[in-house]
Amino acid sequence: MINHEFYMNIALQNAKATKGQTEPNPLVGSVIVNDSRIVGIGTHLKAGEPHAEIHALRMAGEQAKGATAYVTLEPCSHHGRTGPCAEALVEAGVKKVVIATLDPNPLVAGNGVKILETAGIEVITGVCEEESRQMNEVFNKYIVMKKPFVSLKSAITLDGKIATASSHSKWITSEEARLDVHQLRHETAGILVGVNTVIKDNPELTTRIEGGRSPIRIVMDSKLRMPLDSKLATDSLAPTWVFTSQSYSKEKKEQLEKQGVEVFVTSGEDKVNLEDMLSILGEKFVSSLLIEGGGEVNAAFLENRLIDKLVLYMAPKLSGGKEAPTFLEGKGVEKMWDAVDVERLSVTSIGKDFKFVGYPVYKQKM
Repeated sequence: MINHEFYMNIALQNAKATKGQTEPNPLVGSVIVNDSRIVGIGTHLKAGEPHAEIHALRMAGEQAKGATAYVTLEPCSHHGRTGPCAEALVEAGVKKVVIATLDPNPLVAGNGVKILETAGIEVITGVCEEESRQMNEVFNKYIVMKKPFVSLKSAITLDGKIATASSHSKWITSEEARLDVHQLRHETAGILVGVNTVIKDNPELTTRIEGGRSPIRIVMDSKLRMPLDSKLATDSLAPTWVFTSQSYSKEKKEQLEKQGVEVFVTSGEDKVNLEDMLSILGEKFVSSLLIEGGGEVNAAFLENRLIDKLVLYMAPKLSGGKEAPTFLEGKGVEKMWDAVDVERLSVTSIGKDFKFVGYPVYKQKM
């Protein structure tokens, strides 16, 4: 009996290796098997370039005829920057197609399967479905809502501090954990901080791993207080976008723009309107956003139910200090039963530290 999960897992592992370089497109892998032999393997490498199925078909050549194709996402059925993969599979003479997940876009879901079945190709769906869905959590939200998938990352002590009372924070976590953060940055389209972080820390917000891609650097700055000599405004290591409110300084806006910084004005009177900002980012094809802000910025996203994923690096240290900042401030909830639950929680060790990854579940407005 053919082990569909075995071949699909090969396709999934190849797709995961391209995380961070296909946005706003999904991660997709494909394997073509003929007579129990893998004759073609393909992965989507970059938006605008051939899809995974096309790479696999090219490798398989004539051996694709009568073969079984494994694909982690339903083959596309539309003409975009590349042709429909469903039609390419039909033309190649593939006998069977095994699919992990259907296209999450409700406007096109099932159309690829329809093309295949109409051509007489046997289609099997739902093989390794949950793993495929998890792998493309960013795309699954973006393609439906046209807003970025939002992850909140923070490095904290055991007592939840992100710095001492004197604002000293280097370094809470180990070198191994910090390296993992740079991998996270590489995999994300945009990284966000508040203007206070820019003023206090003057960060670069770049990815410092070999071959790493630096995300677009995004600053929430309701009054445009970002220093003109800050690294984000001068170093040109990656694009810098600033989101502001109706209370912005026109003169400062012109100065920042002269230095190559893009400034977006949201509808908020004296604070950045977060929904406006996420909508603009979606329109600009920013499909994933990593928040590395302070307690107030983090709380603003949580209180507006905008955090999709939580990534915490916890160091086995105790800082203490009544005035020391925590990673979540803001108003908070009044009753413990209103607290946001975190589900699908996983814990791994990195160096001396622990990495917690989970997904907030919102009960009601905070």
